[in-house]
Amino acid sequence: MSANPNISTIEQHVIDFVTELRIKNQLTQADIAAIIGTGRSFVNKVEDKKERAKYNLNHIDKLADHFGLSPQAFLPIKANKFV
Repeated sequence: MSANPNISTIEQHVIDFVTELRIKNQLTQADIAAIIGTGRSFVNKVEDKKERAKYNLNHIDKLADHFGLSPQAFLPIKANKFV
């Protein structure tokens, strides 16, 4: 469950997946921002649990293409009960 009540469980899953992918590949927030076409401050706000920013489907598509993954890889295997 996210610390921010305005972020759903599935949105937090995507945020966590991208953050882990970023760290695993030794990328900075600025690197992710360049991939998705935003500023580093946007990625910082996405990763900050006090903020409401989140990745959208276009971001996921660009990240999936960059990492050679299916956009499905960014989603949980099973549906969750969303709050």
